[in-house]
Amino acid sequence: MAEIPKPFSRDHLRLEERATSGTSAAGISSEEEEQVERRLDRAIRWKRDLVVVPVMGCLYMLLFLDRTNIANARSLGIGQPDGLEMALDMPANGYNTALWVFYVPFVLAEVPANLLLGSNRIRPGTFLGGQMFLLGILGMCQGLTRSYGGLLAVRFLLGVFEAALPAGATYMISTYYTRREAAVRFAWFFNFALAGPLFSGLLAYALETLDGAGGYEGWRWIFIVEGLMTCFLAVFVIWLCPNFPRHAQSWFLTPHERDRLIRQLEVSRGAEAKGSAADGVPMWKVLVDWRIHLLTLCFFCCDITAASISSFSPTILTELGWTSTIAQLMTMPVWAAGIVATFFVTWLTSHINLRAPFLLVCIALQLVGWSIMVAYVPTAGVRYFALFLMAMGTFPQMSVLMGWLSANLRGHKYLAVGMAWMVGFGNCANFVTSNVFITEERPRYPTGFATGLAFTVLGFVLTSTAFVLLVASNRRHDRIRARLTDAEREGYDELYFKFVY
Repeated sequence: MAEIPKPFSRDHLRLEERATSGTSAAGISSEEEEQVERRLDRAIRWKRDLVVVPVMGCLYMLLFLDRTNIANARSLGIGQPDGLEMALDMPANGYNTALWVFYVPFVLAEVPANLLLGSNRIRPGTFLGGQMFLLGILGMCQGLTRSYGGLLAVRFLLGVFEAALPAGATYMISTYYTRREAAVRFAWFFNFALAGPLFSGLLAYALETLDGAGGYEGWRWIFIVEGLMTCFLAVFVIWLCPNFPRHAQSWFLTPHERDRLIRQLEVSRGAEAKGSAADGVPMWKVLVDWRIHLLTLCFFCCDITAASISSFSPTILTELGWTSTIAQLMTMPVWAAGIVATFFVTWLTSHINLRAPFLLVCIALQLVGWSIMVAYVPTAGVRYFALFLMAMGTFPQMSVLMGWLSANLRGHKYLAVGMAWMVGFGNCANFVTSNVFITEERPRYPTGFATGLAFTVLGFVLTSTAFVLLVASNRRHDRIRARLTDAEREGYDELYFKFVY
């Protein structure tokens, strides 16, 4: 049986750079050369971490803030004449409709928008930052509308202009980091998003004091101020967002750093440039790939819990006995627990280079939280604790699953479609949660809690299935590699690419 070649190492990368540059290492010891390379790699990593992740993270944080602030606005005036629902004369299911109408264009436009971004016809900064600015304007319009129909129209347009942004941000991160580096960076990225609702509760608490200012109710000021923040920061996204690695600006990466980074990315994923085998994959093959759809379904099941927490936790906390203002503050520790758990779990998965077992542990935490909610334990503190378990089980999964999919895809087509589909279809969970938390069923919400528990069980089954299939695929590819002749290996594009799990 032929020997299976080992993946590229730092030595392979060094030899390739020498061959490309035509220089030799004469007069420089291998130890000194390795130190120079390590300093260069460290500089490239710091530049990416200080530009790509913060810019994409701030973008996603504000999007998440603008998407979920309706929950804070609602909780400020439940049952009050000047509250969101009564002021706009909403029907009984009006709030739920306002939630799901956002996701209709959001889901439909995700993949086409990401393919447009990946075509590089429009500079990423202009594409992402420009849409973010429009999103901020629409966010303010939510606070200025005087009718329920106006709110629905604005929410629909929000979905149109936000569609490209979350998927585009995850796509940008995927193009700048190797498969192993991406896990921790996705954790930072998602924690920026979690920081939005974390501070949204505090901001909503502060903005309630503006009730009546300028003739606007307090809930309107939440939309207006957060929309202004989005417009302001959009200007910096337009300016600071880098181009794709092969066209990175000189203020961001020097030509030498850019070439070094591109080689590192090719060592990690293989050649992905135009004309490569990965770039030549037909689109139909990308659209039916089982890895994209199976891991997206895992994300969907996880996002059922995330959507429940973001859209309904302020309401649930109000019904636990706290006043609306205190309920805003009591959401903050829940989000903070999710942030801490996300950092811890993603660091472990990156350090050990193992994902599925940690995902299953997180799902187990979700199951305990949902079980408490379904049982409707009389003690309010126990149900509050259940929200912590759900947050600590849910949010680490989102970053790990995003990194897991990214690590198992090659080529810009696969990454553009895969990232967009996971974010887009994954967010269809909001269609479910916006219709199962029925107002007439509060405070027990039997339909909503039972649905959350059922999808969490399904997520456990799907994650286990993905783990088994990826292991089996690696073993099958190993057998194929072992039968290849040396000549065949030269033309085998996926010679060193192995699935991670």
